[in-house]
Amino acid sequence: MRIGTALPQFGPLAEPRLIAGFAAEAERMGYDALWTGDRALTPLQPSDIYPGCTPEQPWPVEQARAVDPIVALTAAATATTRVRLGTSTLDAPWHTPLLLGRSLTSLDLLSQGRLDAGLGVGWMRTEYEAMGVPWAQRGARLEEILDVLQAMWTSDPVEHEGTFWRIPPSRMDLRPFQRPGPPILLAGFAAVALDRIARRGDGWLPVTVVGAGPELEFLEGPWQAIKQGAEAAGRDPGVLRRELRVNIVPGLPVEAAVPVLQSARELGYDGAFLDLSYNADSVDHALEIAADILARYHKG
Repeated sequence: MRIGTALPQFGPLAEPRLIAGFAAEAERMGYDALWTGDRALTPLQPSDIYPGCTPEQPWPVEQARAVDPIVALTAAATATTRVRLGTSTLDAPWHTPLLLGRSLTSLDLLSQGRLDAGLGVGWMRTEYEAMGVPWAQRGARLEEILDVLQAMWTSDPVEHEGTFWRIPPSRMDLRPFQRPGPPILLAGFAAVALDRIARRGDGWLPVTVVGAGPELEFLEGPWQAIKQGAEAAGRDPGVLRRELRVNIVPGLPVEAAVPVLQSARELGYDGAFLDLSYNADSVDHALEIAADILARYHKG
């Protein structure tokens, strides 16, 4: 199982000039993947409360400071040679698919084929309002974005006629390093999201919070639904991946993540990564924690 860590992107760790050094050191330690998330704003009166938060504090305070995920991965790509680089996840409907495709293709070329494009639809309506993107039909927008990405990566000339976007027949010679394109990993727990993963994704991006759940046993049900859906769609479920985000409740000993990583390995996850944004107070502190957890994981 690949072991990864989130890049220093949120809260006190969000120092863009330190990302490259963090990435290089994590790769040197033996980490296999580096990941980013997506947050556009933290409204004082949000439409929705972040899972596990309260009306008094509706979102993690660390998310008020957030580095752009593509910029963070670009910095990491220039400082590393081996690790996979992933998004868990980009809120795809915020983006026009043409520009999103250009960014993902450029990043895959820059990293020489190390990109895992993790996409989702987000959870906060207020962010959609601020983007000028309707909350309704966000799933349909994601489906069409997948259509456009596939066209950009595999068609010549590129052409698309959809509900939300139109691309006239065009030359687009910038093609990704990975063929037919970077793996598309999709997030979500709702039935419609699981069905989309089964039909169109290269894998699933579940999440667990050490000390708060969901337990890995709970995640087995959705995973079985994805595999069954893939088989019903005529796809080989054996090629689908699982990449687990592991957050740790603030104040909980960080070594509590180690048994979760070991359980994920036993359950056959392809990868798992730590997000230390809520547990470290500096980039150096995050590297110390990352080194300790990796050593404990391998010792176990």
